[in-house]
Amino acid sequence: MKHDFYNKSKSYQNKIQITVAVFAIAIIMLALFVSLYTEWYMIVVIVFTVIYPLSLPFFTTPGLKKSGELIYYSSLFITEKPKNNIINIHTGTLFDYLFVIDRKMTGNQRTKFVIQNYLQGLLTLIEKYEKADNANLRISGTSYIINERTANKIGFRIVKNDSIQIMFFVYIYLNLLISNSIAKNKVSFPNLLKTKTFETDLNQLIKRKKYITELNNKLKRTIANNVYET
Repeated sequence: MKHDFYNKSKSYQNKIQITVAVFAIAIIMLALFVSLYTEWYMIVVIVFTVIYPLSLPFFTTPGLKKSGELIYYSSLFITEKPKNNIINIHTGTLFDYLFVIDRKMTGNQRTKFVIQNYLQGLLTLIEKYEKADNANLRISGTSYIINERTANKIGFRIVKNDSIQIMFFVYIYLNLLISNSIAKNKVSFPNLLKTKTFETDLNQLIKRKKYITELNNKLKRTIANNVYET
């Protein structure tokens, strides 16, 4: 897996996390002093509400990966550990986008790279479970990026929206805004009104494996050719 955080030494990882922690604490403490001085206490509340979710993925994502609660199937495709025969899937966090996406790529290349990583993750997930007795294994995810047509092509169907996940998206909207902007190489506001919850089962994914593989390989070639031309 190509990931500029996990592929570095432990000392480098610690340095990154300490830097993020010091920076976040410094901003919050500054906001606290300003709030006490001006008696506008909402300043520190607002700053904390912004800084905390921005910095959190730098600690929770590596920590949950280490504990096995989060599993990477590609650099930008993560799942939770299976529970009750259900696997919840996620695209990468802001933390992952910062360490994975090549800054030299154009917006179009980055968008294709994100989609290709998603497809690669699905294929790796299929290959892990397809030979085991997991016919009833369900895969579920909530996204504002993937449209219904694309989801149907790779074997997913729309189900009732996960309200908790949508509320979480609202809470981390700034993270999503930055991640989306990195992926598009321009300021790009996520449209949470397009958020949908998709679900499938392992058998459906296995049936679409050939299509997913072909689409993944096509995107790989396109990205490689575009990068070469650039």
